[in-house]
Amino acid sequence: MNDSVDGTTARPAGGPPLAGAFRLPDGTWIRGRGLRRPPPEGPVPDFGLYLGSDGLRRRHESGLRWPHEWIRWPDFLLPRDRDAAVRQIRALYERARAGTAVEVACDGGVGRTGTVVACLAVLAGLDPADAVAWTREHHHHRAVETPWQRRWVLRFPPSLNPDSHG
Repeated sequence: MNDSVDGTTARPAGGPPLAGAFRLPDGTWIRGRGLRRPPPEGPVPDFGLYLGSDGLRRRHESGLRWPHEWIRWPDFLLPRDRDAAVRQIRALYERARAGTAVEVACDGGVGRTGTVVACLAVLAGLDPADAVAWTREHHHHRAVETPWQRRWVLRFPPSLNPDSHG
């Protein structure tokens, strides 16, 4: 569905770059969804960040026909490599901030995806203490499902300084 010389997909002018996308507090567009449902009709992402086990990756890898990365992140838990996850979430935010059409997804699109959306909201300037409530209002009412996911959002480093994530 690429229709330009540089390989990018045509986007609707003035609206969200992807069906189902919403704005972070700073105006940056992001789409969060669950992989167990097909992607919404319309343009495909320019980049995706996917969260899950090796089994989830095996089930969905062949259907992701755009550039993407995976974070090994068991359901209801936290990423296996938290430092790498922080770097990947920051990189996703930078791509989105630059205007790239991005999505983040796990299997259901609620817990892990909601946790990343809340972290992106922190990077977009929201106080970490407000990020879960904001995500539940704008993404999914049950987003960030577990106490440890909520704690991780509270501790997520808001600075883009790579040395500040401890």
